[in-house]
Amino acid sequence: MPDDDELFAVVTQHNGGNHVQLRCEDGKERMGRIPGRMKYRTWISEGDVVLCEPWDWQDEKANVEWRYSEQDAEQLRREGHID
Repeated sequence: MPDDDELFAVVTQHNGGNHVQLRCEDGKERMGRIPGRMKYRTWISEGDVVLCEPWDWQDEKANVEWRYSEQDAEQLRREGHID
């Protein structure tokens, strides 16, 4: 579950490299950055549910913190946490 400064988001577009377009639970579209610790270990594609942390100084960007598996994403949808 997210901390106070983290949000659920759905990946809407993979922009190449370590950047993705995110639709966050607060209704905003953000540019997501995949950190180096996840870049080669976790494959993130369109439609994946992720946990992101918006930047304090630039609200239109966020860091991707975690990718949920399909089973976990379905459970989050059933519980009403995401659309």
